[in-house]
Amino acid sequence: MKFLALVLLLPSLLSATDPTPATRRWWSHLQAMANDSLAGRDTGSEGYRKAAGYVVRQFAAAGLRPAGENGSWYQSVPMHKVRLRADRSDAALISRDGSVRRLEWLHQISIAARAGLPEAIDAPLVFAGQSAPPEASGKILVRLNTGMRRAAAPASSTALGTLAIDSTTGPEPARWPVQYAVAVTLAGDTPAPSPRAAGLALRFNPAAAEDLFAGSGHTYRELAALAEAGKPLPTFDLAVRLRAHLNMESSDLRADNILGVLPGSDPALAGEYVVVSAHLDGYGIGEPWKDGDNIYNGAFDDAAYVATLIDFAERLKDSGTRLKRPLLFAVWTGEEKGLLGSRWYVAHPTLPRTAFVANVNLDQLRPIFPLKILTTLALDDSTLGDTVRRVATAMDIRVQPDPEPERNLLRRSDHWSFMGIGVPSVGFIFGYEKGSPEEAVYRRWYAERYHSPKDDLAQPWDPAAAAKFNDFFGRVVREIAGAPQRPKWNPASPYAPK
Repeated sequence: MKFLALVLLLPSLLSATDPTPATRRWWSHLQAMANDSLAGRDTGSEGYRKAAGYVVRQFAAAGLRPAGENGSWYQSVPMHKVRLRADRSDAALISRDGSVRRLEWLHQISIAARAGLPEAIDAPLVFAGQSAPPEASGKILVRLNTGMRRAAAPASSTALGTLAIDSTTGPEPARWPVQYAVAVTLAGDTPAPSPRAAGLALRFNPAAAEDLFAGSGHTYRELAALAEAGKPLPTFDLAVRLRAHLNMESSDLRADNILGVLPGSDPALAGEYVVVSAHLDGYGIGEPWKDGDNIYNGAFDDAAYVATLIDFAERLKDSGTRLKRPLLFAVWTGEEKGLLGSRWYVAHPTLPRTAFVANVNLDQLRPIFPLKILTTLALDDSTLGDTVRRVATAMDIRVQPDPEPERNLLRRSDHWSFMGIGVPSVGFIFGYEKGSPEEAVYRRWYAERYHSPKDDLAQPWDPAAAAKFNDFFGRVVREIAGAPQRPKWNPASPYAPK
């Protein structure tokens, strides 16, 4: 198929597939931020700091002005990190006869890291189906995740915690080994109170799940089939218990947001900023894959769209274009750890909070097939959707709302922070027809490359699609910045300020 042949072209063939200087320049920025020497740009790492310095140099060369703290390009974001040191011999399943099945942290089992976890676990396991066990004190409840549905075990305030067996299906199948077990929070954050706040939250690799059910009279395969069919699940004790040692490390760290302003040309609109944003952080160094690669480069998540911001600033300078409204170019840190940079910024803005009239955020975009359909998050929540539709129609792009709201993509990127303070916002995803070759490529990317070492510079991509989206983005921002009226919320939107 010609389409698949295009998608499988290697970046080394870029000059043959797309000779435009603008796309080559965009790709050069991506290469500078996603190469192995930056070690995946983990939040607070030396690789992140080097990538941030690169962004600042490009913004300055494109004529932007610093908009960070104390006249700088940066806003320092204070954070706290808790990380599991995954010693391979620290976990095991113990059967009733005393036999031992060794587990490797991050390969068969993982845990949600946080402060205050016990140093050791030694607890019986009970599979919790449709009903909670009569007595759960000191036990770990085992449950199944199926697809995007996280079928939580019945609540128990006395249980030690839960162990969820990951799903093998759905649009974002769980991948093992897990990168690492790390939790990063904003300094001073207090977790929301929860009846399970003190409980363990463990994950288990489905490839090893039959070991959990050995001797119980049930099999993982049997229970997974019942769950997929929507049939009731039994509750029963397992014939193994979990013993594990938890070696947690805690540290404070800081990482920087990068902030630059391009002033507008209309003095009457000087206080109305259009925020254009993307995140620079990746997953850094994680558990190595079979080929030994342990660098989670984050090329299309999200170095490519920091490159788009740089490219847009360069195009404006090259063309001598001045937009009526000013632009705030914002490059966030800590997105992969929970939207930390953008959350900190909206709570501690370097410009008046009332100055922000729109946020156009770039994330969740993968230029891996031709751009014919564009899913737009928050499409119908503000007049930004009207702007997106006008620009897309002129470029022969069909716009659609999110066809998979169960994935919760709206709340998983930095536009959500701005929506939370009442700023109309949009984000984008390359769309496809259900059952099409494009969907197959999209699903494969999530199955094989999302948050993995394979999201690197060697992956196949479509230069024409990347160029078309960058053009679309520029047109949308130009229209927002030049419109007589600032964007407005649609009154029917559940996110409109009340």
